[in-house]
Amino acid sequence: MLAIKIHDTLTNSKNELELNKKIRIYLCGVTVYDDSHIGHARTIIIFDTLRRFLESKKIDVELIQNFTDVDDKIIKRANDENVESDIISDKYIKKYFDDFSQLNIKNATRYPKATEHIPDMINLIQNLIEKEFAYVSKNGVYFKVAKFTDYGKLSKKKIVDLESGARIEIDETKDSPLDFA
Repeated sequence: MLAIKIHDTLTNSKNELELNKKIRIYLCGVTVYDDSHIGHARTIIIFDTLRRFLESKKIDVELIQNFTDVDDKIIKRANDENVESDIISDKYIKKYFDDFSQLNIKNATRYPKATEHIPDMINLIQNLIEKEFAYVSKNGVYFKVAKFTDYGKLSKKKIVDLESGARIEIDETKDSPLDFA
C-alpha cells in the first residue's frame, strides 16, 4: 500500500494522507490584473506534479483553483486603461491559460471566480460583524485580529511580535494597525 506523508504547517508534523478516498486540493489562484510571473509558475507546477503523481497511483484528485477577478489592482488597471474591470480580468485569465498550457499544466477540475461568490462573501462578512470579529470603519470592513486568540498560529508568529506599517501605511480609522480588510 502506498503511503504518502505531507507536512502539516499548523502542527509542524508529517501526517499520512488517507488515500482510500478522493484527494481534494484547493489552490489559491492568481489575482488577474497583470501577466503571470515565475512565482505563479512555481506554485502551479508543484501542485500539478503532486496531482499527476497521485493520479499515476490511481488516486482520484479534484483540484480547484480560483481566480480573484475583482480587486483594487484590477479596478485601478481598468481605470488606467479606461475599460470595465471584467475586460481586464478576462484578458489576464485568458493569458494565464495561454501561458500555463505552454508549460503542459493540466487544467484544474474547476476555476471558480471571486465574482461568482460575492453574496457568499457578503454573508460571511455580515456574520463576522454580528459576532464582533469584524467592524465597519469609514475606509472599509476590518477583521479584529485581537479577537481571534489563535491568530498567528499557522505562521508561528505572536501578535505582539508583528510589526505595524511594515507593508502598508497605517490606517488611523482602524481599531488596531494589525486589523485587516
